[in-house]
Amino acid sequence: MEAGLAPHEAAYARATGFAPKAGRLALVPAADGRLGRVLFGLGEAGPNRDRLLIGKLPAALPAGLYRLDGTGFDGADAALAWLLGSYRFTRYRAAGAALPTLVAPAGVDAAAVTRIAEAVALGRDLVNTPANDLGPAEIEAAIRHLAEIHGAAVTVTSGDALAKDFPLVHTVGAASPRAPRLIDLTWGDPSAPRVTLVGKGVVFDTGGLDIKPSSGMLLMKKDMGGAAAALAAAAMVMGSGLRLRLRLIVPAVENAISGAAFRPGDVIRSRAGLTVEIGNTDAEGRLILADALALADAEKPDLLIDFATLTGAARVALGPDLPAFFTEDEALAAAVAEVGQTVADPVWRLPLHAPYAGMLDSKVADLNNAPGGSFAGAITAALFLRRFAPATRAHLHFDLYGWNPSTKPGRPEGGEVQTARLVHALLANRYPAAG
Repeated sequence: MEAGLAPHEAAYARATGFAPKAGRLALVPAADGRLGRVLFGLGEAGPNRDRLLIGKLPAALPAGLYRLDGTGFDGADAALAWLLGSYRFTRYRAAGAALPTLVAPAGVDAAAVTRIAEAVALGRDLVNTPANDLGPAEIEAAIRHLAEIHGAAVTVTSGDALAKDFPLVHTVGAASPRAPRLIDLTWGDPSAPRVTLVGKGVVFDTGGLDIKPSSGMLLMKKDMGGAAAALAAAAMVMGSGLRLRLRLIVPAVENAISGAAFRPGDVIRSRAGLTVEIGNTDAEGRLILADALALADAEKPDLLIDFATLTGAARVALGPDLPAFFTEDEALAAAVAEVGQTVADPVWRLPLHAPYAGMLDSKVADLNNAPGGSFAGAITAALFLRRFAPATRAHLHFDLYGWNPSTKPGRPEGGEVQTARLVHALLANRYPAAG
């Protein structure tokens, strides 16, 4: 531990009992009494080391300019962790004390790391913004702003115009005074491989007529976390200039309660032509995603990825930090799991167990969105979605939480765009930028 330390620094470390265990911190004074060096423990090397551990430092250090010195860390990981840990949501209160600043480590592409951190911050801001200030129109505005930055095209279908082509989106959003909408962004060379991202944009979920208890609504501003993750991933892809044709589709609604609310037992014909019996109005996310996936599937993209805060069952199985993912593509599944570990954006695969599709049967329609029972909720939701993208061979579904319940290094408490960095890295490996 004492290698590279001045004698007085080593003496201070010994006197204070500092040991280089993961996350341990010591502020070592210089000879003149000012802060001279910071000692920070990374712990033992290996697969269990937290690649974002250095993200603990921005909240722990006094303001100032710092540089990293030592061994055992990757410069790009460290820089990104520092930026992710520096995030603050300041829309409604003062930012507080100034944060420390890190000098970009040698050999690190600071611009690339900054783009990723800024995209994550954009998504976190969206999730953290309460529903009174973030409705479907504000999600549209965020996507339009992103399109302006990157030269993308945007089309929007909203309000009663949804009824013909996106009937499930229209149905779920009809009870709110804030018009639902389907937002469709395209970017890149039309002849390049086609990648489509679909994000669930429920800005607030009361549960509809199958109303949630008050405790169940407390975090429902985050029910558009799938849209935020998709938007953040899209920002990273466009900012990196990847060689693909990107499409971002976001159905944005509020699942409210009024005389226009849809009811349990209603039967709605989807964009795909399949009829859906409403078993529960609180299973609205899969309904709006169904129409969006049918739109995406029509052009048979090379890769279709959807993001959604979809089921409590996935949280019960895997907890808040580990999103579930589903795909029938074995090679894609292996790549997703590997990349997630590499970029510290981990996920866990759950099976698309085909025999469970029978749980979605309806006596009066092609499907029931929530036929009851407590078994395999995340799997049946994924099987429901899969019915609406039959032509797409490579389909990846993320069932995520979209929230950090407590602060961890690089992951402040609050909104989180889980899987966005994973998807960007996966696509960068497949479709690297020219040059």
